[in-house]
Amino acid sequence: FTAPLLLMSDDLYKFDEEELKKLRAAKPWCNEVKYFKSVSFTPGATIKIMAHCQSGVTKGLSSPSGKPIEVMGLMTGRPSLALGADNPTIVITNAYPLPIEGFETRVVADDAEVINYMIRLGEMLEETSKEKFCGWYHSHPFDVGLNSHCYFSSTDLSTQLHWQRSEDGHGNPWVGVVVDPMRSVSKGTLEVSGFRAFPPEYSNDDPNECPDGKIVKDNTERLGLWGVCYNRYYKLDTQYHMSSLSALVMGNLNKEYKWISTLCQGRAGNADGRERLGERLGGVRDGMASKGRV
Repeated sequence: FTAPLLLMSDDLYKFDEEELKKLRAAKPWCNEVKYFKSVSFTPGATIKIMAHCQSGVTKGLSSPSGKPIEVMGLMTGRPSLALGADNPTIVITNAYPLPIEGFETRVVADDAEVINYMIRLGEMLEETSKEKFCGWYHSHPFDVGLNSHCYFSSTDLSTQLHWQRSEDGHGNPWVGVVVDPMRSVSKGTLEVSGFRAFPPEYSNDDPNECPDGKIVKDNTERLGLWGVCYNRYYKLDTQYHMSSLSALVMGNLNKEYKWISTLCQGRAGNADGRERLGERLGGVRDGMASKGRV
């Protein structure tokens, strides 16, 4: 995989506890709707999130339905001004898969067993870490199309708004992350996007403004890119960061073991590509047969 934006930053790995307390107490994100500009992931969090989302694809394809499964998890981290006061960032340091599965655009953590699991996980985190839960992630494992499937459905928006109302006011800003695992594998790049919901009373100056800030006047195109809730949330810039030492280690590994990437190239090199090739070729054959071409 290749990351859209990779930062070599030791600053994002360290923080002043007193300054963080002051930032949480001030809660500037409660007064400015688009306060946060970016979300940044550590390599460890990224790997855990992508592995979890891909496991849902693999499990679903091997099930009787043959359809990829949506998965969900929580993330820990903190708000940060390490990249500058003009670029407030939510730093994601770790990820924790939840025992939740779903289909299409519905993944909801409303089961009693799941809620109890989340409570126990939170209690354990308080004992072992200084960081808090600061967001959730889930996958949209839909077939690869023209556009990315990183957007909020109406259910996603409702879930995100619920979390923001519960956490933002307590000095703990919340981010929602959507992963497109099928496109990530197909394109060889990380298809991951972070979003924040607008409060119900907020409205954009331009009704055609999309979550990424662009103006799209064609309604069909706009809905195809961002879903029916396109004007109720906004997109954060997605970044990935690693320490200078990690960058040095990864650089050396890449030099010594470059043959690994060669073996992994191409759709035929991944399980999904091999398993679904026959299905797709069969669809083409049937389509041609119905038109009398075979």
